[in-house]
Amino acid sequence: MLAFAAILLIVNAIYNAIVWPQFWKRVAKDPRATDKQGRATKFLKVHAVLVAVALILAVASAIAGFSLLF
Repeated sequence: MLAFAAILLIVNAIYNAIVWPQFWKRVAKDPRATDKQGRATKFLKVHAVLVAVALILAVASAIAGFSLLF
């Protein structure tokens, strides 16, 4: 059961490391991301926090998963 949990955490980390950067690219290109002066909007800032938290959790999942394996 411990090995299953470790693999699940590692797969979760890999998935998040692949998906969230792609999401960020789409958000950054979205017209709602900047105003007419080119400044970041709340839309971009909120999504930046969302992506950052998701990637931090991905790193935590990877560390936890590998620590369970070794």
